[in-house]
Amino acid sequence: MAKATDVKEAKFVEVKCPDCENKQILFVKSATRVPCQACGSTLATPTGGKCAIKGEIVGVVE
Repeated sequence: MAKATDVKEAKFVEVKCPDCENKQILFVKSATRVPCQACGSTLATPTGGKCAIKGEIVGVVE
C-alpha cells in the first residue's frame, strides 16, 4: 500500500481494479477515462487536475 505523501507527488500509480483485481499502471493526471484492460470497468475519470481513481492504489511507480 502506498503512503499518502507518495501518492500526492506521484505521476504514475499502480491501481487494482475493484471488479477483477487486475493491476495496471496509470497516469494520475489523465485527460481521458482510463478503463481496465482486463474487464473494461472504469479505473479513473478526469477531473481537470488529478483524476478520480476508483480502484485501490497499490503502489507508486517512480
